[in-house]
Amino acid sequence: MSQLICRRILLKLSGEALMSPQGGSSIDPEIVQRLAKEIKELCDAGLQVGLVIGGGNILRGAETASAGLNRVTGDQMGMLATVINALAMQDALEYLGQPVRVMTALKINQVCEDYIKRRAVRHLEKKRVTIFAAGTGNPFFTTDTAASLRAIEIEAELMIKATKVRGVFSDDPEKNPDARFYPRLTYDEALDQRLNVMDTTALVLCRDNDLPMRVMNIFEPGAVMRLMQGEDIGSLIVKK
Repeated sequence: MSQLICRRILLKLSGEALMSPQGGSSIDPEIVQRLAKEIKELCDAGLQVGLVIGGGNILRGAETASAGLNRVTGDQMGMLATVINALAMQDALEYLGQPVRVMTALKINQVCEDYIKRRAVRHLEKKRVTIFAAGTGNPFFTTDTAASLRAIEIEAELMIKATKVRGVFSDDPEKNPDARFYPRLTYDEALDQRLNVMDTTALVLCRDNDLPMRVMNIFEPGAVMRLMQGEDIGSLIVKK
């Protein structure tokens, strides 16, 4: 196997990535199992993997707020949705024999560990997939921001934003076939052009801490492994 380009990564999955394209259940067991298998293959190759999963397949706090629910309550419900997704992924990884821990910014000691940076790093060093749930534990912050924060805290060498398209475009490529693809760009370019890669806070965190980000299609089988082996996949966002 080719030498890996990184030692430790943070993989950010949207909650929608766990849903079946045909609709139905908010968590498709077959998709969760496929993603778990790919994550285990990364670990078997020697990579240390941190994981953040959104909760949009179950509930979005901002959307519940627009429907009349208090925003803080809605965001807290969204944090709990990410815990549900994290537990589903934990179960799928354990079924494959991959050591894994779920750490949460909220205190839910009966189902997962409290997030402590040094303990998280130790889990990673012991080759355990470490899933960071419940966002930052605070309302008004997205799981994108939580992913950037955790990636910086655990000293990840790369953050991977897993999406349903192959990278960063000037417009939605599913709606606009003439949208421009960006194989490489800076954080300032992404911010200035409002490319909607991640929310502004997440991008600024990555920029100010010089953390590179790769945006890629998670639905392409084996793509993350090929990326780790040096293949140029998706879009790379860097400080400058």
